[in-house]
Amino acid sequence: MQIDFEPIGRRVDATSDQTLLDAARQAGIELVAVCSGGGTCGTCRVRLAQGSLSPPTADELELLNDEERRDGLRLACQSKLRSDTRIDIPPQSLAAPQRVQVEGLEESIALDPPVKAVAARLDPPAPGDLRAADERLRAALAAQGYPAVDFALPALADLPGLLSENAGELVCAINTAANPPQVAALLPAGRRLYGLAVDIGTTKLAAYLVDLCDGRVAGRLGAMNPQIAYGEDVIARIAYYDRHPDGRRTLQSRLVDALNAMLEQLCREAAVEPRQVTAAVVVGNTAMHHLFAGLPVAQLGAAPYLPAVSGALEFSAREVGLAIAPAAPVYMPPNIAGYVGADHVAMLLATGAWRAGGNVLAMDIGTNTEITLAVGGRLFACSCASGPAFEGAHIRHGMRAAPGAIERVQFRAGKVFLHTIGGQPPAGLCGSGILDAVAELRGAGIVDTRGALDRGRPEVRVRGRLSEYILVPAERSATGQEITVTREDVHQIQLAKAAIRAGVNILLHEGGIRAEDLDALIIAGAFGTYIDVANAVKIGMFPPLPLEKFRQVGNAAGSGARQLLLSRQQRADALALARRENYIELTTYPAFTDIFVQAMFF
Repeated sequence: MQIDFEPIGRRVDATSDQTLLDAARQAGIELVAVCSGGGTCGTCRVRLAQGSLSPPTADELELLNDEERRDGLRLACQSKLRSDTRIDIPPQSLAAPQRVQVEGLEESIALDPPVKAVAARLDPPAPGDLRAADERLRAALAAQGYPAVDFALPALADLPGLLSENAGELVCAINTAANPPQVAALLPAGRRLYGLAVDIGTTKLAAYLVDLCDGRVAGRLGAMNPQIAYGEDVIARIAYYDRHPDGRRTLQSRLVDALNAMLEQLCREAAVEPRQVTAAVVVGNTAMHHLFAGLPVAQLGAAPYLPAVSGALEFSAREVGLAIAPAAPVYMPPNIAGYVGADHVAMLLATGAWRAGGNVLAMDIGTNTEITLAVGGRLFACSCASGPAFEGAHIRHGMRAAPGAIERVQFRAGKVFLHTIGGQPPAGLCGSGILDAVAELRGAGIVDTRGALDRGRPEVRVRGRLSEYILVPAERSATGQEITVTREDVHQIQLAKAAIRAGVNILLHEGGIRAEDLDALIIAGAFGTYIDVANAVKIGMFPPLPLEKFRQVGNAAGSGARQLLLSRQQRADALALARRENYIELTTYPAFTDIFVQAMFF
């Protein structure tokens, strides 16, 4: 049987035992599926335009109302073919390209890259000198201050050919962090060495091509993490890993393939050969770190949430299939805890928050928000399960930060003003948009301190137990349907903001200071870049500090990854930083529930 997926215009063959979600994945169509096909989130909505499907399941009857079902809406993860069909995918269900934050701090550091370029000129073979090529190269490197080196096998394989083609002149990429130093790659004379810095987010990827000789960023690129097709949050991906025998291989290979595609584009645009990329640094939360390295993640899904590895890792690119110089070292900085990973370490390095004078709070906001408080030379860290609402998930008309997403909402003089990404007709609400909408509704008195909508207001529509505010009428939306803010949407924002604020309050308590004692509050990450800080303060997500104390720093984790490419000192600092962190597990913190509940109020 055949499925026509529209508006993509892709036709695929499928069997009667496949769900629409499985068929879409097989065809390379990435639908939003927060629960990874468990039938619990309701995000993989599609519309049956022609043909027949299996009867609605109990999960569909619960998650789709009568009107939606009459309109042909189904959950792709619950629906199976009964005939040839045509399926329409609403914009909010399609994993469309999302705005990816790649810009961040551009702090200068002293250059001391672990992988160094060393020019070598070898004596040509002569009668009576029958030394092998590697012996002659060792002699040349000894004259350059490297009396003892090891050779990676791929470098040895390239040596004879390069010597014959380049009259004995070479560039050696030497990994000085190895003991003894290792020649990881050999290049023709005159070639520059480059490094790849990668920040693996749960939702997004950011990659940077960096010149190892002068520290210049030769290119930067963002993309969606293809693992989204297997669950939008870490827990869903761990569940996929557990349920499928090849889960680890699938999740790792999809990620590495995406990184290799990004690398190819970066190299092409910078006129760089992939073999010139002779070092890599990869950061990510603990789960993304493990999945990239091929480490088990099942233990991260259950208490006490222990990582398989906490210390720094270094291995060759060929061990994970990264398409740079095969023996290029790939460095991953240490993790702090099961849900505070190497990306948080990189962010703290880039911002200098970990050793700043005064009292500094630094956070990277996402589906999981990591926070560190630096006070009096001490570091306190925690992880907050803020959930995917800030990515537009679990919001009735939520979507990711893609074209058409409402990213700004303002109420002025009784009128609603919207700004969408790309200036396109509104298709749904991304994270910054729903936060703005809730803050404006609260400011207008339409939402009370508990998060309930005032049913007596003419702007609020009541249908049974459902109350909702109509933000965009059907005739103005890109989908032809109203875009609303429901009581449940407000509740999801309450849960997310309460998780963050509870984490902040607990760290302040452990550090022995009050919110007003903070000298700076640093906000990192894509969501943190685009939010209106004043609105975040208004709903209680952040303490009520003067706005000048807030710093929005973009993708600081990516900045930290670049610094780790270029500095042996930064790697030493990363280890020292991770060891100094006092991690607080919120799930076992005695007063967490009370603090969280209090933070739910506006």
